[in-house]
Amino acid sequence: MVDKIFQKFHLSPDHPESPKRISYIYDQLKKHNLLNKCISFKKHIKVKQWLNTVHTDNHIESIKENYPEAYEVAISGVKSCLSAVEKIEKNRCSNIFCAIRPPGHHAINTGKVEGFCFFNNIAITAKYLQKKYNYKKILIVDWDYHHGNATQDMFYDDNTVLFFSTHDKDAYPGTGQTTKIGIGKGKGYNINVHLPCGTNDEKIIEVFNNILVPRASKFKPEFILISAGFDGRHDDPLGCFEISDKGFEKLTKIVMNLSKKFCDNKIISILEGGYNLHGNAKGVLAHIKTLDSI
Repeated sequence: MVDKIFQKFHLSPDHPESPKRISYIYDQLKKHNLLNKCISFKKHIKVKQWLNTVHTDNHIESIKENYPEAYEVAISGVKSCLSAVEKIEKNRCSNIFCAIRPPGHHAINTGKVEGFCFFNNIAITAKYLQKKYNYKKILIVDWDYHHGNATQDMFYDDNTVLFFSTHDKDAYPGTGQTTKIGIGKGKGYNINVHLPCGTNDEKIIEVFNNILVPRASKFKPEFILISAGFDGRHDDPLGCFEISDKGFEKLTKIVMNLSKKFCDNKIISILEGGYNLHGNAKGVLAHIKTLDSI
C-alpha cells in the first residue's frame, strides 16, 4: 500500500526522516515491476474514534495545530493501516505492507513529535482489529533498531497483545530493558530483546527462532502486525546493526511461518525507521517480495 501523499512533509530540509524514503521505495517497486500490486488507501475512512483508542484529544489537537502538514500525512498513515485491515477482512489479500511515513512506534501522548513519530500506527491498527473485528490475540513484532516504547506502554498491562521487540536499548529512546515484561494481566506479554552494536543476520535470526517462535506458538496469535523498521540494516546512519537484505527476508519468513500456522497468513507490516535511502528501499523490497511469495 503506497500513496504519493507520503512524499509530502519534511520536519526540516536535512532531517533523516525524509519524503525521499517513500520515493526511493516507489522507484524500487517500479524497477522490479511491482507497481501493479500496489493499492492506495481509502481517503474517506473515518479515523477519529480509532485515534482515540490510544491517543488523547489534547495530543491529537496539538499535532493538528502545531504540525498541520505533518498531521495530514500522519492521518493518511493511519488511514492506510485501517484500509489494509479492511482489504484483508474482505478477503482481497492475506498480507499487506504499508509504505507510510512518518513512523509511529514512539508516538505517545505528549502533544508533540517523538522520535519522528506523531500517531502510533501499529497500536491503532491493533485496537481497530480488536474493537471492530473482535480479534482476541494479536502479535506485534517490532524489529526496528530503536525500541518501540510507545507501543510497549500502550499494551503493557494487556494480555491480548503479545509485544516482541528486538532493538538496541542504549539507542534512542533509552528504553526496552529486558526486565520490562509487563504488569498485571499483561505480565509476560511484553518481550524486549536487547541486541548490541554489530548484530548481524545470524544473531537476530537466532533470537527470532529461539525466543519469538516458542513464545508466539504458545500465544497462538489470530493476527500479526510488524513494526518493520529497516534502520537495523547495515550502513544506516542512525543504527549500528549489520543486518542484510537476506536477513530481513529470513525474519519475514519466520513471521510468515507463524502466520501460516496460527492466523490464515494474516499479516499487516507497517514501515517504521530506515534512513539510508537506498538501503531502506532495498530492505523494503526484500521484505515485500518475501511477503508476496505466499
